[in-house]
Amino acid sequence: MSDVAASRTGAAPGTDPVMTHRMILFVIFGLMAGMFLSALDQTIVGTAIRTIGDDLHGLSQQAWVTTAYLITSTISTPIYGKLSDIFGRRPLFIFAIVVFIIGSILASFSTSMLELAAFRAVQGLGAGGLMSMPLAIMGDILAPRERAKYQGYFLAVFGISSLLGPLIGGLFAGTEEILGIAGWRWVFLINVPIGIFALAIVLRFLHIPRHPRHSVRIDWFGAAFVIMALVPLLLVAEQGRTWGWGSPISILCYVIGAIGIVAFVITEVIMKDDALIPLKLFRSPTFSMATVIGVFVGFGMFGAMLTIPLYLQLVMGSTPTESGFQMLPMILGLMIASIGSGQIIARTGRYRIFPILGTAFMSLAFYWLTHLQYDTSYWFMAGAMLLLGLGLGQLMQTLTIASQNSVGLRDMGVATSASTFFRQIGGTLGTAVLLSLMFAVMPANIQTSFANEDTLTSALDAAFDPDVASDPANTEIMSQIYSPIVTGVTDATTAQVQAGLKKATDAATAAVAAQVAAGTIPPEAQAAATAQAVAAAQTAATQKIQEQIPVARVADDGTVSLDFSDPTQRADFVATVVPTLQDQFAKGSGDNANDESAINDTSFLVGADPRLAKPMLVAFNASAVTVYWVAMWVVIIAFVLSLFFRTPPLRDKSALQEAVDDAAALEAQRAANEMGALIEPIPSKTEELAVVGAGAPQSRREAREAREAAERDRDEP
Repeated sequence: MSDVAASRTGAAPGTDPVMTHRMILFVIFGLMAGMFLSALDQTIVGTAIRTIGDDLHGLSQQAWVTTAYLITSTISTPIYGKLSDIFGRRPLFIFAIVVFIIGSILASFSTSMLELAAFRAVQGLGAGGLMSMPLAIMGDILAPRERAKYQGYFLAVFGISSLLGPLIGGLFAGTEEILGIAGWRWVFLINVPIGIFALAIVLRFLHIPRHPRHSVRIDWFGAAFVIMALVPLLLVAEQGRTWGWGSPISILCYVIGAIGIVAFVITEVIMKDDALIPLKLFRSPTFSMATVIGVFVGFGMFGAMLTIPLYLQLVMGSTPTESGFQMLPMILGLMIASIGSGQIIARTGRYRIFPILGTAFMSLAFYWLTHLQYDTSYWFMAGAMLLLGLGLGQLMQTLTIASQNSVGLRDMGVATSASTFFRQIGGTLGTAVLLSLMFAVMPANIQTSFANEDTLTSALDAAFDPDVASDPANTEIMSQIYSPIVTGVTDATTAQVQAGLKKATDAATAAVAAQVAAGTIPPEAQAAATAQAVAAAQTAATQKIQEQIPVARVADDGTVSLDFSDPTQRADFVATVVPTLQDQFAKGSGDNANDESAINDTSFLVGADPRLAKPMLVAFNASAVTVYWVAMWVVIIAFVLSLFFRTPPLRDKSALQEAVDDAAALEAQRAANEMGALIEPIPSKTEELAVVGAGAPQSRREAREAREAAERDRDEP
């Protein structure tokens, strides 16, 4: 009898499917190991991406690196959820860790940004499981209200990884070589020992009771159509600025993506409960709204957050390691808000206020960031990062809990993965669109920056200064940006001086020849008279040239040179050429200022004279502000939606406990039927959910009313 009961509850004989606190802690220990691996990877790359992009000469292609990772992790997330509902969480979690380790090893051997993007895609296949499986397992073993109590353990892991990730990434990126390997490659290699350790922990401690397999059908067509829908749309989001948004290849991507979306929806309807993302989940207004809000939050969060480490390093001149420390306000805000909201949820079971406050804080943070200037102090940005962290901390876990609370045990894994999937969809779109937008507007912002009179005057004064130009720290920025400008101006000025001298000497020679022809000067004296006239004309022309161009120098032999050592003369000269250059930059024809290499490799800004770097910094600041404006409006939409978010109280039982109660109720029903009992057992809450699909769970009042109705029915003759 015990074996039968065990089989009906989904546990092995002699195993209690309802987990004790000690068993839960062991499982959480295994989950924390995998979560540390994925959380570390998300934060460690951010501070190193500039160094990676500069070394591989493709900083403007960094969106590919991030997008490829997000595409594969996004697509694989619902697949992991569905397979784990069928075959169990543990084997899928182990598989995810192994794939992630393999992807990390491959990424460390990258020789180009596109190659790195391909290997990051392999990493993403593992990351999809690392991100969704811990949440699904937590949903299995803990009631929604109890989950908030245990999330402190995960917050500790996330906080430590968020703290260590930027620091380790910055440290590796700031080191040329470690054990003969380029420092930035250790950003990926560090995942290998951590991943092996995490795998060992999971194999040792991650043991959870199994529930019966309820399906053997896998929605492979749904997975294929997800890929067909997402990849073309993400490609055009990334490459639209290069291809042209209305080009034939972009239109083809739109069409393929639209066909993929329609085919995916049709497939999910046909597959019903076995669908990759069962459409019945969306019958719950709680799940539907949490999903939509998650898409908008993911868009703003992933897309805009990627620019912060870049901003700290490029505009504020921080080293990768320093930028890691400077991200601490956001991490602090994240942990404070997560812990605080978790405790409140655990005590009250209510969470409606947190999506509202979270999106409000994020909107305010992005609005704050839109007021950044290239010379703004770090503490101004730290305030915005703190607000951003406070907003995210109230959203990340809350939306997932809401999604899990809206379904029963059967759909716990797929609901969790679907919630993560749609948030990743938003994040992937945000990364592709916002980073593409930033680098799309960068060339125009560079031109605009150089067209500013004060900025251009200061930069040119430094560029023409022999001491500044010869400083080794400015060698790269001079050759990359200013040498073509300086050379063009000096060549044009020298040619102008030489033309003036030639005109004067030609006029003197012609005048002597005319006098000889008129008989004023004897023919035999023409040569001497010509030499004397030319010398006089050259002297007069030199004086006039030096009045007009103070930096010009004319040697006795007529050789022309320019001397910029005198600050006053240099300033006067720069003032004369600035209007011409302004016009050129305003028309988009400034020499080399918008060269693609200036965006792909920004290492020339490191240590450069601030006056030389200012135009580039101003341009990057303007590009980042554009991104923050877009992110702000997207999050504001999420804020408005959160005002209509219906959030029923959280259930007091875990999915496993509900499964046990269901099994006990069914056993009692069977026994009652066998013995001819007159009273039927009251159905459990999960049974009630099964009747209405994925609808919202009953409140206590509704459950009490149902029991009273059942008693009235029983008492009636």
